[in-house]
Amino acid sequence: MYGWIWRHLPFGRAGRLIGSLLLAGVAVAVLWYAVFPWAEPLLPFDDVQVTDGGAGDVVDPADPADPAGPGGAGVDEPTGDEHDLPYSTASNNPEPSASGGR
Repeated sequence: MYGWIWRHLPFGRAGRLIGSLLLAGVAVAVLWYAVFPWAEPLLPFDDVQVTDGGAGDVVDPADPADPAGPGGAGVDEPTGDEHDLPYSTASNNPEPSASGGR
């Protein structure tokens, strides 16, 4: 297929190089702006479940028998502030030490 395209591009070697780069750019642009945005909702990359269990716990949100599933007994309902963090977010920089970091 690539040989057929190369043979049918006009204007000698320079035209073939420029034409093949343009064809590759058009193919990348069509994939980037049309195909990938269309396919993104169909792919499971954003379907992430985080639990308080051990590293081997896997939660299936569609399984009604799973206690951590929808409406299950293992689901912790947020109390007031659902984004309660165990650390300070006021400052990302610690106070400088007296030794100056030396």
